[in-house]
Amino acid sequence: MFCNPELKQIIRFAYEKKIKLFAVNGVNLNMISDEIIESLIKYQFQKIRVSIDGATQETYEKYRIGGDINKVFMNINKINSLKKMSNSKYPILEWQYIIFGHNEHEIPLAKKLAEQYKMEFIPKLNWDETFSPVIDQEFVKKITGLDFVSEKEYSKKNKKPYLSNYICSQLINSPKINWDGKLLGCCVNNWESFGNVFKESFEKIFFSQKYQSAINTQKGIKNHKIDIPCKKCYIYNNQ
Repeated sequence: MFCNPELKQIIRFAYEKKIKLFAVNGVNLNMISDEIIESLIKYQFQKIRVSIDGATQETYEKYRIGGDINKVFMNINKINSLKKMSNSKYPILEWQYIIFGHNEHEIPLAKKLAEQYKMEFIPKLNWDETFSPVIDQEFVKKITGLDFVSEKEYSKKNKKPYLSNYICSQLINSPKINWDGKLLGCCVNNWESFGNVFKESFEKIFFSQKYQSAINTQKGIKNHKIDIPCKKCYIYNNQ
């Protein structure tokens, strides 16, 4: 996101139009200019969730390949300092920590650092259980407060996929629009759009039979006669 050369204009435009902006899918914060940091505070960017999957460089770089945790902490400090100078609470900062076998031992330190940097600590499950699965499950549950440490365990306990509520609800709560105008609905869909908001209005696409049929799947109503992108999604097919 911070590589977008028009980001400052986007943030300012949203502020002037009273649109609240959030970046909660996880930004790595390795690359951000001082100018953009100033814009985040000046134009009241609401919330940023920073992906920091480790508390030391050695652990962090195992997943965030090429990343520099010291740059991340430096940029967090810059944001916090400017927030204090401006007497602003925005942007609210969160620390997203994807739990792996190779970083589970650093969760206690990461939680302390999150508190130090005035960030809420958000533990998150790994999407791919074949990559560095959790080793000490009881320790992870105790230190994070989670009742499960894998998607499989969650699905077994709750009788539905781990991401179903979070991902599928995006269709209603925060519809995803691609950079080229394609309305994708959610952040998982990358194979088919519902329409293009650069060519027709968002409202027209949102209230179309196709999009409303996708929304109805949230209510347990599946219309197999309507061809929607969701039918190719593993979350949809496992509900």
